[in-house]
Amino acid sequence: MSQHIVLLAGDGIGPEIVAEAEKVLTQVNEQFSLGLSWNHELLGGAAIDAHGVPLPDVTLDAARKADAILLGAVGGPKWDAIERSIRPERGLLKIRAELNLFANLRPALLYPQLAAASSLKPEIVSGLDLLIVRELTGGIYFGQPRGIRILENGERQGFNTDIYSESEIRRIAHVAFQLAQKRNKRVLSVDKANVLEVTELWKQVVTEVSAEYPDVALSHMYVDNAAMQLVRAPKQFDVIVTGNLFGDILSDQAAMLTGSIGMLPSASLDQQKKGMYEPCHGSAPDIAGQGIANPLATILSVAMMLRYSLNAPLAAEAIEAAVGRVLDQGLRTADIFSEGTTRVGTKAMGDAVVAALAG
Repeated sequence: MSQHIVLLAGDGIGPEIVAEAEKVLTQVNEQFSLGLSWNHELLGGAAIDAHGVPLPDVTLDAARKADAILLGAVGGPKWDAIERSIRPERGLLKIRAELNLFANLRPALLYPQLAAASSLKPEIVSGLDLLIVRELTGGIYFGQPRGIRILENGERQGFNTDIYSESEIRRIAHVAFQLAQKRNKRVLSVDKANVLEVTELWKQVVTEVSAEYPDVALSHMYVDNAAMQLVRAPKQFDVIVTGNLFGDILSDQAAMLTGSIGMLPSASLDQQKKGMYEPCHGSAPDIAGQGIANPLATILSVAMMLRYSLNAPLAAEAIEAAVGRVLDQGLRTADIFSEGTTRVGTKAMGDAVVAALAG
């Protein structure tokens, strides 16, 4: 049975990197006879310009019907002055919530060819392979009430609500433990239970779920210590599970261990493993249109999409191997360039991955 994908290029460098990922998708679709089809829809600032809202009904409807979604990036200063409720990022949060994409998988895998590109010493990061499992549809990003209010003395006060139910914590914990069973059988749960009651409950529930996975070792760490340990000794970690806010911050920190955030893909899954796949980086409006953005995170997101949602693991492995061969050739975009390598642009990098696949 054929499967359908919705491509959401988004804003900034999104159209450039998704164009290269689409080339790779076309190649593996033909090479592995996958029978995939896809179409483009609008999300974020591009959707605001065309429809006045960041997530048009036509996009949401197409996403609901699709087997998987590939996203570039959303947002940019062009839309910073508009009403907060309809800014590009609201479209991204809404599609995650509407599709119940609660499990965000963010691998931090260091290609050995890029050990020198990391901001840490090669001996600290060589061999790094960790996975951050971030709860994506709850916590402080979605909690109510929220807003900015005027106090009696006339002072403005901003407020947000960090809230998690037991069922939300339980389901993301199961995802983390099940993934750990396929890796090195270790889960670290990150919280701030010494200060925040919401994460005290998080710690309690994760501990309860761990009893169902006796083959997986569970440990706990406060988020401030986890941030320090990620740069002190990152290879101690296997699977890290945490809430929305902490996961957002820690996964970006982990990205720099791999040489560049431009190398990190991600998956956001529902309970049936339908997902939206996107690079971990943002829309980078400062370099948009210059043809210098790194498309590899988006290309590797295609590999994750093939593995987790489209049941095409061989095609996923082929893409990952092709990226490795391109790095072996010494080709680098500006973010991972170092002396002795060859700097290439967005299009040339995409073309190189396609050639490595075809070869």
